[in-house]
Amino acid sequence: QVQVAESGGGLVPAGGSLRLSCAASGRTFSVYYMGWFRQAPGKEREFVAYVSGSGRSTDYADSVKGRFTISRDNAKNTVYLHMSSLKPEDTAVYYCAAGGGPSRADFRSWGQGTQVTVSS
Repeated sequence: QVQVAESGGGLVPAGGSLRLSCAASGRTFSVYYMGWFRQAPGKEREFVAYVSGSGRSTDYADSVKGRFTISRDNAKNTVYLHMSSLKPEDTAVYYCAAGGGPSRADFRSWGQGTQVTVSS
């Protein structure tokens, strides 16, 4: 089973940019869909973006379309989330997950999360 670990969170002013990274273990990284989710205080965890194993297919939550970009480097077993034009409402713990498909229920391997705080 693949294991994942996020990094790159921090404090950023509104309008700024940040790149999150997620490193995965295992030799079969390229077969997994990789996703980013987030959970703000007092709210449920929500989907942010996913990328297919090949990197050719992606999807985004409406709230981040045009501002966030998900990408992956299968040679490095790493997936990235490039976040720009950040808003205070993007403040959340961001989680990386690996799964066998694009539906939310397919994501079974989760990281511990990384905090992103956007100041107004």
